[in-house]
Formats: sequence, structure tokens, C-alpha cells
Amino acid sequence: MISQKSVQEILETAKIEDVVQDFVTLRRRGVNMLGLCPFHNEKTPSFTVSPAKNIYKCFGCGKGGNSAQFLMEHENFSFPEALRYLAKKYNIDIEETQTTQENREERQLLDSLYLITDFAKQYYQEQLFETDTGKSVGLAYFKERGFREEIIRKFGLGYAPAKKDAFTVKAVHTGYNVEKLKKLGLTSKYNSDFFRDRVMFTIHNMTGKVIGFGGRTLQKDKKIPKYINSPETEIYNKSKVLYGAYFAKRAIRQKEECILVEGYTDVLSLHQAGIENVVASSGTSLTVGQIQLIKRYTPNIKIIYDGDPAGIKAALRGLDLVLEQDMNVKVVLLPEGEDPDSYLQQVGTTAFETYVEEQAQDFILFKTNLLLAETKGDPVKKAKLVKDIVKSIAGIPDPLKRSVYVKECANVLEMSESILVDETNKIVGERLRKQRQKREATPSPQQQADTRNELIHIQPSPESGLGQMQSDTTRKGQTLELQERDIVRILIAGGDKIFDQEHQLSVAAYVLSNIEEVINDFDNKAYEAIAKECHRLLVKKQKITTSHFTNHADDQIREIAVNVLQSPFEYSENWKAIHDIDLNTQPKPEDNFTKDSIYALHRFKLRKLIQMCAKNQQRLKDIGSDTGKMMKLLKMQQRLIAMRDELAKKLNTVVLK
Repeated sequence: MISQKSVQEILETAKIEDVVQDFVTLRRRGVNMLGLCPFHNEKTPSFTVSPAKNIYKCFGCGKGGNSAQFLMEHENFSFPEALRYLAKKYNIDIEETQTTQENREERQLLDSLYLITDFAKQYYQEQLFETDTGKSVGLAYFKERGFREEIIRKFGLGYAPAKKDAFTVKAVHTGYNVEKLKKLGLTSKYNSDFFRDRVMFTIHNMTGKVIGFGGRTLQKDKKIPKYINSPETEIYNKSKVLYGAYFAKRAIRQKEECILVEGYTDVLSLHQAGIENVVASSGTSLTVGQIQLIKRYTPNIKIIYDGDPAGIKAALRGLDLVLEQDMNVKVVLLPEGEDPDSYLQQVGTTAFETYVEEQAQDFILFKTNLLLAETKGDPVKKAKLVKDIVKSIAGIPDPLKRSVYVKECANVLEMSESILVDETNKIVGERLRKQRQKREATPSPQQQADTRNELIHIQPSPESGLGQMQSDTTRKGQTLELQERDIVRILIAGGDKIFDQEHQLSVAAYVLSNIEEVINDFDNKAYEAIAKECHRLLVKKQKITTSHFTNHADDQIREIAVNVLQSPFEYSENWKAIHDIDLNTQPKPEDNFTKDSIYALHRFKLRKLIQMCAKNQQRLKDIGSDTGKMMKLLKMQQRLIAMRDELAKKLNTVVLK
């Protein structure tokens, strides 16, 4: 287990903007950075990264957190995996403490599998560069294809010798377990090498680790498969991997487009020519996982097909999945008999890029024209074509985009637009009906959130000293949750700021001293837990920092911290930039903790007094004929009302009687 000291060092060192920008294109907007959310489909950016607070927050889907949380959500990492990723990124040495046997074994298994695949890559490269057969067969093949040594080494290309068990013997002799070699598909159940007499292509995950291999035979025997690949393993999920994606992700973000080709050599050839935003599906149909992998970096995908109409028609059938993920898809058809590698070698980089740019066609219009050419005036075939096209259009989530395609396709097909609209709406309506039935059978995230909000659970770390608590939102009367949230916001965002310069009084000390009497009586027990933790830190003379809560061990406290810190609104810099009007009557809103603290406490106290008045009024109704008690309660009510009205006056607000 990673020590708490290392956890804190990693989370405080990691810069949220650095981590997120490895996966999402961000643009600066004021003090924050903005981009399209990688966790849900959106057209208008609502995903905000705050470098100052070291957190991210999406105001569309609600996800937010620190660098580790982002990696856990985006890469499906466990918390320790996210920490190790960040530690490696920032060259931080990890201090380990005792962990459970089960966790230790699981971690050791994954580490050992990665070590073996890395060893295999090095072995195949050594065979390619340092053996006579490797040089004369494997290296000669790559050089014949025009690949420079720097590309061969960068992508981890290699050669597997023809000997039955050369790799297995070497690996076992080095100390690797033969059962794990079999688990990775590198060794067969008969203890022979899986890859033999093939040039090798190394497959990496998005962090650059080796997870599998593809092997190509150089023999002409048609009975031998041209390509074979590693099987699915604990570290290799084919449906979520694209060849070359690790080397392409930065270029994809920069160019805001991903080029998709079919084979390994196509990726290598284009990358070597400087076209680095390219990945390959390795001859398989695109999966949702692969599409979502591309969408992390861009919504724009350009697919380059070999000049083979029959093969293209087969490939087009699977592309409706891309449209359903709300991607913008263009198709490029190369001249007949050419593939990206061969055509690039023939015409050169500049001409290739020009051709791809000029020949790129929108996918649906490309599909419509391609299939329309085959109908040859046959009405039955044309009707079938229309249904096929309508089905593709109906899969597009954006209704505006659907309407544009309907109009364009109606012109191409020489049909009434209204007919296509009706047919599209039928399919869309049926899909919506099924989604509604599914929602009714399974509560939506919002419904689940509403249910969770009825009973807010905290499962804190042992060192936090917090027990499991519930929020009593079923109490009669108006709750103080909004005011309590504001108190918590001030404590988290500015608890360590100075409230009174003369007496060096912190914001946290001022706020907590004013709510000390009611700190055990918050309506929202999660907010109460945070206030109490701030009080404990204050007593121990420890700083109450933002990072303490955004990096908190408890999930709910961390989520609350992110939510209260990040607002969809911010002070516009245009007042100064355009109108030359600066905010000089008070500090910027995010720094105005003195005035904010006073105002928040007034609102909190006012709401508390209103509650107390309501409760006291109820006691008066229930008192019966006890005159003595009634007089005491009446005097108390008068004092409460006087205090309430005085506070309301300070706040310039009206209290409804």
C-alpha cells in the first residue's frame, strides 16, 4: 500500500492541467481552462479545469475531482494505479506500507505481466537488429517498406525466429514463469513459441506500456495466416485498443482530428512522413470502446480506405456505431489498388495530404452515393438503400445534424424530404420509446441522486475520526442546507486566509468561533462533518487548506469540496480588457473572504433564528394552559424575533411572517 505521505506528495505535486491535457484539448478562459467533457456527449464545452484549485469540474454531467480522480474516471484506473501513473509522470519515489495479501498478489501479477511483455519486445528487437536471420529477413523487410531505424525502434518492431521454442527457453532461463508466458499468449500449451518466423509489431496501451503483439508472416504459403495477434489477457482488451494511439494522442489533440487506417504499416508509414494523428483498427471492425478512445481526444474522425469498393461496402456496415457516438465522420477513398502506405510512397507527403483533404467526403453522403450507383434504376434496390441510409441518419444523437443530413440525402436520392423525415422519426421514436422503458425499469442517475440525497452517507477513513452519518432532510420546516453549504465553501476555499490582519485571525477561526454553539446541530450531517474536521484541524494548529479536502480520503468529502469550489460563473476579464473598468471597490469575488465570511454567517444565523422562531411557535401552540411556561416562551419568542429582524435589516432582506 502506498504510504499516506507519498499519497499527499503525489496529489500536491500533480498539476491538474498537465494531467487532463494528456487526454482533453483545453483552451484558456480567464483563470480557468475549458474543454469538451470526456465523460459525456456535449457540443458546448462545460468541462472546466482550475489550475489554481488543482481540480476539474464538468457542469454538464457533474463529474469532478483531482488528478487521481480524473485518471480513475477516464482510464478506469484504481486509486493506487492512478497514483503510480502520476508518480511516474512527475518522477516521485513511492513509499510503500503494508498491504493485504490479495492486493499485493494482484499488483504483483499485473507488474509481472507488463515485465514479461516488455522483455518480449526487447527480445524481438534484439533478434531483429543483432542476429543474421533477423537482419536478412525481418530488418530487410522493414527497410524494403521504407521504414527508418528510428521508427522501427520507436514503435518496438522486431522479429520472432523460426525455431520452435527459442523465445520460451530464453524467457524461462531469464527467470520468467512459463504459466504467465502462456497466460499472455506468448507460449502455447505445448511449451512452444506462439510467434515464429514473423516480423513483430508491438501494441501499447495509452500509458505506453506493452500489452500485446501482432505478427506478420513473410512466407507466401496461403495456408499460413498472414497476421496473428496476442489473445485477450488481463492487460490486453482488443476492443478498447487502437494501434499507434499512444504515439498519436498528442497530434490528434493538436490537429483536432484522428485519421483511421486499417493496418500496422499504414500507421508507421504515415507517422514517419510526419502525419502523426493516425491510428489503426488492425483489420477489425470498430468497437464502441475504440470509438470512445478516439473521442477522448477529438470528435472528428477521417477514415482512409484502400481503393477496393467491395471491401469498403463491408466496412461501412459497422460505421453506424461511430455516428451513434456523435462523431463527425469523413471518408477518403484511395485510387484503386492503393493503400495508405503504397500511395504515400508513390506520391509523397505533400501530395498525399492534399489528396486526403480534397477527397474527404461526409460519411453518410459517401455511403448514399456509393450504394446509389449500384441500384441502377431498380426501385426495390433503391427502397432498400433508403432504409439503410435512414437507419444511419436516425442513429445520430444531434437532431439538428439529423435534419441537415435528411435534406442533403433527399437531394441526392431525388426523393421528397418529408418521406425521409417521417421514416427517420419512426426509428428515432422507437429508440426513444425503448430508452424510456429502460429508464422506467432502471432509475436514472438523477433519480438515484435524489434517492441518495434523502440519506447522505459518509464512509470516512479511520484517521478522519468521522463515523457514518445521515442527513435529516425529512425534518419539518425549511432546512439550512444552502447556508450550511456556504459556510463549508468558505472554510474549504479560504479557511487559511487572514480575516483580521491586526490579530492574525484566520477566516476559519472567525467562522468556527461564530458557529461553535451549533456545530453539532447542522441539518446536513455531511457539512457538519466537514465543519467539525475544520475545528479539529484548528485546535491542532494545522492549516485548513483547499488541497486537504480536494485530496481527502473520503469520497463524499472530496466531492463536496470540488462542488463548492468550482462555480459555472466567474468575474469577466472583459471589464478591464475591453472597457478598461477594473474591480477596485473590493477584492475579486474569489478572494473576498472577509466580507464573504461576515455575510455568510449573517445568512446562516438568520436562517437558524427563523428555524428557532418556528419551533418556539409550535411549542406555544402545544403548551396548553400552563401560563408560566407560556410567558417564558413568549418572552423568548420576542427576543428571537428581535434578533431575527435585526439580522434581516443588516442583510437588507425581508422575512416572511
